[in-house]
Amino acid sequence: MSRARTLTPTHSRSPAEGAGTAHRFPIRVYYEDTDAAGIVYYANYLKFAERARTEWLRAAGGEAAAALRDGGLVFVVRRCEIDYRQPARLDDLLEVETSLIGAAGATLDLDQIVLRDGATLVDLRVKLACLNAAGRPARLPAALRAAFGAHPPTQECA
Repeated sequence: MSRARTLTPTHSRSPAEGAGTAHRFPIRVYYEDTDAAGIVYYANYLKFAERARTEWLRAAGGEAAAALRDGGLVFVVRRCEIDYRQPARLDDLLEVETSLIGAAGATLDLDQIVLRDGATLVDLRVKLACLNAAGRPARLPAALRAAFGAHPPTQECA
């Protein structure tokens, strides 16, 4: 059973829907990212998105990171939807924009967009689940909720 749905890029959402300045993370396409034709292999966009999410969480600040570490908590991908629009190629300079669109209980909902020169190549909608050391769902730490509620991570990574 397939459901067709086009993901809406974050930068076109209204502020009421959680849009804002996205965290930006640059990625250069290397030979190892491509297939024999020099086009980025589809699964590598997941790696690009993961790197960008890691930096997005780092940008949330020390207290939020300490709350995760001290609580023995980790984030795992619970769900990911991807819409591939255009291919990236060898040596392209890409940018992954990550935006928080929702947080509840033990989950974070994110939009991630892979761009080249401002053009959307790939849209991702990702749901992260917060787990404790036993692998069971755990509420988001208050420090993390506060960091995202007051100042979602929006810095650019250099």
